[in-house]
Amino acid sequence: MAPRLFACFGTSSRRAAYEKQTATTADASAEQRWGGTVLVELFSSQGCATSPEAEVLISRLGRGDFELEAPVIVLSHHVDYWDYMGWKDPFGSSQSTVRQKTYVEALRLDTMFTPQVVVQGRAQCVGTDQEDLLSAIASAPRFPAPTFQATFQRPSPDTLQVNLSGALRSKVDSQGVNVMVALYESGLVTDIPKGENKGRVLSSDFVVRRLEKLCAVKDVSAKKTVSGTVSLPLWRGFNSSKCGMAVFVQNSGYQIFGSQNFSLPHNL
Repeated sequence: MAPRLFACFGTSSRRAAYEKQTATTADASAEQRWGGTVLVELFSSQGCATSPEAEVLISRLGRGDFELEAPVIVLSHHVDYWDYMGWKDPFGSSQSTVRQKTYVEALRLDTMFTPQVVVQGRAQCVGTDQEDLLSAIASAPRFPAPTFQATFQRPSPDTLQVNLSGALRSKVDSQGVNVMVALYESGLVTDIPKGENKGRVLSSDFVVRRLEKLCAVKDVSAKKTVSGTVSLPLWRGFNSSKCGMAVFVQNSGYQIFGSQNFSLPHNL
C-alpha cells in the first residue's frame, strides 16, 4: 500500500513450569451487573509521533482509570507501515497492519492512520481523542462473555499451548464466526534512538504479541460447548506475570460478539 494512504493523527484531529495451570474466569455477578465486555483495539506505532499519547490513554483505560458503565478488554496492535520513517517498531507486525486494513475496509474509511481505536469492531476514532473513545465505548453493543475454561502448558520453553473449552453464549448462524486468541504483554519500556520519537522513552501496555485463531464455528446454539487448542510461539524474555490473554468472537466483518480476559499463571 502506498505511503500516501497512511496518516498520523494527533489530538487536534477529530476524532517455567511446564505444568498445566487452570485460569480463573470473570466473576459471574459482575457480568450480570455489567452485561458483557467491550473490546477496544488500538492501532499504534512507535514510528508515529502522536501514538505515544494514545498508548497512555489506552493504558489508563485498561487500568480502570475511567468510570465506565461497561467493562473493557484492551488490546494494542503495533503496525509496521511506519518502520520506513527511521525507527523499526520492535512490536510491529504485518499481521497488525492487515487487521487494521480489514477494519478500514469494513468501516468504509478512506485511509489507514495511527493512532486509531476500533471499538467492538463497529466504531472507530482517533486514538488520542478521549471524549470520542469513551463515547464509543458507552454506545457499543454488548454481548455475554464466553464461558471458556483455559489450561496452559509449556510443551517446550519457547511454546505456550492453550486449551479452551466453554460456551460462546451467543447463537451462531450459518455465516459462522472465528474464535480468536490474543496473547498480550504489559509493562514494556523502549528507548527510541531515532525516528519521529527520537530521544523519548516510550511505555506500552496490552501489546499484542501473538494473535491466532482457535477455531471456526457455525450453526451452534449459545449453550453448546466449543473446544480448541492453540499453540503460541513465545519470544525471548517472555514473563507470564507481565502477560494476559484475551479470547474474542468475531464474524467475517470483524465485528465482535463477546470477549473474555484471562490472567496467566505467574509461574508458567
